[in-house]
Amino acid sequence: MTPQAPPTRPDAPAAPAAVLSGAAGAPGRPVRRDDSGHAFRHPGVLLTRAQLKRIRARVADGAEPWASEFEAMRSSTYGSLDYTAAPVAVVRCPPGSQPGRGCVEERRDAIAAYTHALLWYVTRDRAHARKAVQIMDAWSAEVEDHTEGNAPLQAAWSGSSWARAGEIMRYTYDGWSRARVRRFATILRTAYLPLTERGAPDHNGNWDLTMADASMGIAVFLDDTEAFETAVRRFRDRVPAYFYLRSDGPLPERPRGSRIKTADDIRTYWFGQRVFVDGLAQETCRNFTHVGYALAATAHVAETAWHQGVDLYDEIAERLRAALDLHTRYQLGDPAPSWLCDGRLKVRMGPDTEVLLNHLGNRRGWALPGPEEAARPARRRGTDNLFVAWETLTHTNNPG
Repeated sequence: MTPQAPPTRPDAPAAPAAVLSGAAGAPGRPVRRDDSGHAFRHPGVLLTRAQLKRIRARVADGAEPWASEFEAMRSSTYGSLDYTAAPVAVVRCPPGSQPGRGCVEERRDAIAAYTHALLWYVTRDRAHARKAVQIMDAWSAEVEDHTEGNAPLQAAWSGSSWARAGEIMRYTYDGWSRARVRRFATILRTAYLPLTERGAPDHNGNWDLTMADASMGIAVFLDDTEAFETAVRRFRDRVPAYFYLRSDGPLPERPRGSRIKTADDIRTYWFGQRVFVDGLAQETCRNFTHVGYALAATAHVAETAWHQGVDLYDEIAERLRAALDLHTRYQLGDPAPSWLCDGRLKVRMGPDTEVLLNHLGNRRGWALPGPEEAARPARRRGTDNLFVAWETLTHTNNPG
């Protein structure tokens, strides 16, 4: 179908960056602060107040699928009022299956804080508000650093959830003291942002995109225009190097700043794939699980930017629709052709597409029957226990 014109944002704040001209990912593309200055919109990390109000109204009305997702969230381990945080000073996360310290606990605690923030807003039960704040206060009193090989990804996974939780509680609850808010802001700036802003151009692309997700959410929480603009630039560099379109040329773009230089380097980086078609992702031939992480992180960045008056979706919509279409086809049972990953695909994907489907379907008006069908089974999972949580509740048919 013919795409509709990009949706407009009459209610958006002045954008922190004049970012809407030129080709995505173009070298030297300017990201300028508006001359009049910029006030960030709060709450505005992944969700706005209007979206939160719509969630609360739907749950109150018993509307589906929101009511069922809400009950799943409330009855989860994360939603228990007996939940106890387990902070550590230094989160040690080595790669692979090597034992670490605090990695799983930190991710769980960050999702629990976000879960209780959502429960607070929907129920107005201050016990959930106190629990969300208690978890964040416990970590802000303790954490100092993340170390070892997976430190940047760990900081990104947990930092993205911390920023979402903190944003809701800071701007909708009057019981979080200014001193504790400042302490929480300090650890986001010192123990998370330096790692997530660093970039990981030689790693698989889900790393960089998840790091941009956390960086942007933290930037909004901190009212930090420079960090916001840095996240936008990194996003623009990385998305075209992860999701391919034929208009990119015969080969995908190289991640900027990486050691990937030659055609053979690119093919190796793309897990041996030699035929490139619209919608192929850098990790398609690895597994769809990691493609799902990248889709979710990409949508999170674009969604938060959208709430801050920057339409990154417009630059990547066709690229992401192609990615949804290609991966959905095989999720729904089409056999893999021999030219695609040697005919061997691992097609399991998590609850990763709700934010993207909400924008493309509800704001742009695009019909996406295949991706919608593929999303339904994943909705039962609620969270990936890493950085995606309750997005059927928060973003299904919720344009804001």
